[in-house]
Amino acid sequence: MKPEVLKIDRLVKSFNGNTVISDISATFAQGELSAIIGPNGAGKTTFFNLITGYHLPNSGKIYFEGKSITGMQPFDIVRLGIARSFQITNIFPKLSVLENVVATVITHQKGNLNLVTPTVKHKPAYDRAYQILEDVGLADRADRQSGTLAHGNQKILDIAVALAMEPKLLLLDEPTAGMSPEERWKTVELIQKLWQQLSITMVFIEHDMDIVFGISQKVRVLCYGSMLAEGRPEEISKNEKVIEAYLGEEVD
Repeated sequence: MKPEVLKIDRLVKSFNGNTVISDISATFAQGELSAIIGPNGAGKTTFFNLITGYHLPNSGKIYFEGKSITGMQPFDIVRLGIARSFQITNIFPKLSVLENVVATVITHQKGNLNLVTPTVKHKPAYDRAYQILEDVGLADRADRQSGTLAHGNQKILDIAVALAMEPKLLLLDEPTAGMSPEERWKTVELIQKLWQQLSITMVFIEHDMDIVFGISQKVRVLCYGSMLAEGRPEEISKNEKVIEAYLGEEVD
């Protein structure tokens, strides 16, 4: 059995008296590629926000590599090795594609974020950023202004920025949202490739069940803020509670 990299212990989060996350407990194994699914409003993004420190839980604990990270600031959590992409891309649209990644590399290494500094001083950061762009297939767009990229490529750039933080655990919030069918499957292939090459733990939120059941080692189902079920894709696709609450019909 692989060691756990992330442990969630009885997590609760409310906003203005409305409980969004209700007593969730779960463990995520090191090196696992897993999906979180559930209807809109199930608490999936809030769950990611709690793990990454953007929200503080009302109660419960979050452990990363055996250490409690509950209540830590997002920048401290990133430095421990947890990074994420966002449902709405979190890039600097006026910077070039390369500059977006360079900025993240430099700040992650606690450097001075001054992009007018001579390139030679930051050459290792530029080299690292360009390698990341090659890994995600955006090297040929390195000099493009980020805001001019197609939506799908902006989502890929968001993943590249997350990779620049050198994560051990990467959280992807709807990485294929808004993409064409062709873009979606290219992104799925990229996610699989990165997972295999980097040997990191990945957790992604997704609504496309073909993607979820096609690549996940484990699937967790949130419904009304609670963990309805978790298991291998073939188990979840036949789980009567999941079918009734979310899937609507058995998935072959």
